[in-house]
Amino acid sequence: MDGVVRELLGRQLEAWLSRAVARGRPSVVALAYGPGALLAATDSAEAVLGVLAEHASQLRGRQLTVLVLADGSEELPARLGAMEATLPAETAVHLVPGGPARLPVAVKAAGATGAPLLSYLDGAGATDPAVLAASAAGRPAELLLVTEAVPPPAASTAAGVPPTASSSATPASAGLSSSVRARLADAGFPLTTQVDLVPVDGSPARRLAFGTGHDRSLEAFKENLWAADDDTLVRYRDPADPAGQLLDIAPEPESLRQELLAELARSGPRTVTELRRHALTATAYRSVDVQRALTGLLRCGAAVRDPEHGRLGGDVVIAVARHL
Repeated sequence: MDGVVRELLGRQLEAWLSRAVARGRPSVVALAYGPGALLAATDSAEAVLGVLAEHASQLRGRQLTVLVLADGSEELPARLGAMEATLPAETAVHLVPGGPARLPVAVKAAGATGAPLLSYLDGAGATDPAVLAASAAGRPAELLLVTEAVPPPAASTAAGVPPTASSSATPASAGLSSSVRARLADAGFPLTTQVDLVPVDGSPARRLAFGTGHDRSLEAFKENLWAADDDTLVRYRDPADPAGQLLDIAPEPESLRQELLAELARSGPRTVTELRRHALTATAYRSVDVQRALTGLLRCGAAVRDPEHGRLGGDVVIAVARHL
């Protein structure tokens, strides 16, 4: 689990750096860990500094501040101090005692308001409205957030787990898990998506959410999501899937076909562009996966298109076949 999150964080940081550095403005990376994430704090923060060290030549002459908000052992400052020594002089690393609750003060002190800001929040307090608002204060701002994941009720029942307080969410935890995207949108991120990371050993799943203001950043996140090491003992789960089907870390068109059919049944005919947007923001899939899924639906007669012939371009309208 932690390995997958570290890989995704590293990949997103690389993509963000290329844009932030190009702007030539002081930039901020903020990493905040609640009490439930302290064991992973040292490894993931060290991984972030490792990515920055790999791009040291790109960072020279550019002011970058890295904030690490966590309460931990003496190991954390020792290991981060060793990594900081490999970074350009313009890159400053500040270890701030506390967790996500300290983020609003920390990013303001670092001058992140209006500057390029990449935030990573993990653990208790990560979804507090004030914390999310602070992470959205950058221009541009991007956020990776990890919190608890509650399986859909249908998934719990299918697995033979009775709907108790431990297997189906309590009202409070269910509301928290299902509202992560809404909270990111309320905080000021116009583009959001989320996916559950489910360990195959049965340990608790985590929900990974992403917020941004740019289509290219959202596309990059989805590409990074499906480029993760597929040998890992983690599967994905689309929070929008009531059945809670587990997905291998490799795009599988069948699940997306069913989701697209469900969306067409809910909303009526949609253009290919609209369905790509739906896949990008409301499912675990990428927009590029839609073409293959639609081709399969049209070939088997589950969906129809208008016009009937020609390239499957963005303005082609797709509908559920009437005989279904």
